[in-house]
Amino acid sequence: MALPFALVRVAGASMEPTLRAGDLLLARRGAGVRPGDVVLCDLPPDPWGRPRPTAVKRVTGTDPDDPGRWWVESDDPRAGVSSFDPTVGSLPPEAVHARVILQVRCRRWDLRVRRVGPAPARD
Repeated sequence: MALPFALVRVAGASMEPTLRAGDLLLARRGAGVRPGDVVLCDLPPDPWGRPRPTAVKRVTGTDPDDPGRWWVESDDPRAGVSSFDPTVGSLPPEAVHARVILQVRCRRWDLRVRRVGPAPARD
């Protein structure tokens, strides 16, 4: 049986400015997921069939064609992949493993702990 919590370190820039490379995240496995949540998920293999590492993405909603599946995106649309990438698409519920509940910013000059929640509204 898996532990109910996971501790992961962010790699890459796809979730900037919300999350930065090196940040530590505390995620709860099996937690309910809603649009706006930051989650740990498994993306489908890349176009060459290679597995992708566990990803940190924001849930943006359910798939309109299949409400049982989730759409995920990066906070920085110029980095990483999202459900709009034809090699990714929407994710089945079993691909979304955990909801991020806490972020520890790990920079020598900036060590802060904050809750992670839905994205702020955009103008």
